[in-house]
Amino acid sequence: MGQREKVATSLAGTVGAEISASLTAVDAELARRYPGDPGTRQPVHTVYVPGDAFEPATLRSWGDQALAALDEHAPDAAAFAAVLGLPEELAGPVHDRVRAKLEREPVEDLRIDFEDGYGLRPDAEEDEAAARAARLVSEAYANGAAAPYAGIRMKCMEAGVRDRGIRTTDVFLTGLMAAGGLPDGLVLTLPKVTYPEQVTAFARLLEAFERAHGLDAGRIGFEIQIETSQSILAADGTAAVARMIDAARGRATGLHYGTFDYSACVGVSAAYQAPDHPAADHAKAVMQVAAAGTGVRVCDGSTNVLPVGPTAQVHEAWRLHYGLTRRALARAYYQGWDMHPGHLPTRYAAVYTFYREGLEPAAARLAAYVAKAGGHVMDEPATAKALSGYLLRGIDCGALDTAEVARLTGLTRADLDAFASPRRGGPTVAAP
Repeated sequence: MGQREKVATSLAGTVGAEISASLTAVDAELARRYPGDPGTRQPVHTVYVPGDAFEPATLRSWGDQALAALDEHAPDAAAFAAVLGLPEELAGPVHDRVRAKLEREPVEDLRIDFEDGYGLRPDAEEDEAAARAARLVSEAYANGAAAPYAGIRMKCMEAGVRDRGIRTTDVFLTGLMAAGGLPDGLVLTLPKVTYPEQVTAFARLLEAFERAHGLDAGRIGFEIQIETSQSILAADGTAAVARMIDAARGRATGLHYGTFDYSACVGVSAAYQAPDHPAADHAKAVMQVAAAGTGVRVCDGSTNVLPVGPTAQVHEAWRLHYGLTRRALARAYYQGWDMHPGHLPTRYAAVYTFYREGLEPAAARLAAYVAKAGGHVMDEPATAKALSGYLLRGIDCGALDTAEVARLTGLTRADLDAFASPRRGGPTVAAP
């Protein structure tokens, strides 16, 4: 222990400098293409409402309908847990949090639909509906009644509907600007993308709008909806979705999987079109790999089985939706589509069970990592990042409380944020 080792090197000091200089462009490209997760809240779902059906009371109506479904078909914690097979120790906490969520914030992400859910209408009618949507969204944000995230899905960039999609986008964004500006939670969804050039075209549209209104470049981002086989595998055999992220010029915020359009595109029979079909798994796996590290998030699709009708039928639909949601969460698809108010109870039940059942193990592993205590699992910085991200997502959606996470980990919200985004200056505690 008392003997000091003699340290010797063989390379000239200039070698390291020359190597670093040769990689300068690669370093810059790595930082540009793979900045990491943005560290912002990701909604657990997206709710679609047709442009002509959206009203000021829509969000509250969805919450009330979901609560009414619980009252009718699972009136207490034990009944709800029995339907879904929840562990006894989670029945009360999950049920109580689900009801509280439906009362406080039933919808986390709203998309006012001017595409499939709206259809083809006379131009004057769609113009008016888009302007009305902008007014109602602005009013909702002004009075505190808006979902944390909200926006529109316009028609796609294909020739037959391109002009209509461009105009609806313009009308909606112009209406928001006239009403006081773009809300922080604004989200746009570009559907039925088949070629990266369509993504580039939409990015150019948003650039032009920003210039027209003196907005900061890149202020408006958008999601890319993956609904065609061409968006996964291009004609030359490359992963088109990776090129689409690049074509967005830094504006892509999400990749949304379209269950039924994509399934039909690859020839899946209607009876088997579902988020857990092998074709769906393949598409989402490619999306996930293409998006990894870019800051673009992946969103699962939906089920078209609605929880309506007699109680037995509702329970069957609830079990299906709960199972699909839990399956998606285990595969790191932390967001999905919900098509009906009756899906909200099982969306939140699945999400809350996922985070609450893993709270203590995740907190213990992270605390041990920070304390370099080891334990029976040898975790690395990447795992600490994943553990922190897991706890943060649980806090953001209401499954977990900041205080209970702090009690179990000894970490503040700021500590968790830093671990979840180590490239942004977070802790660099070495693995034991």
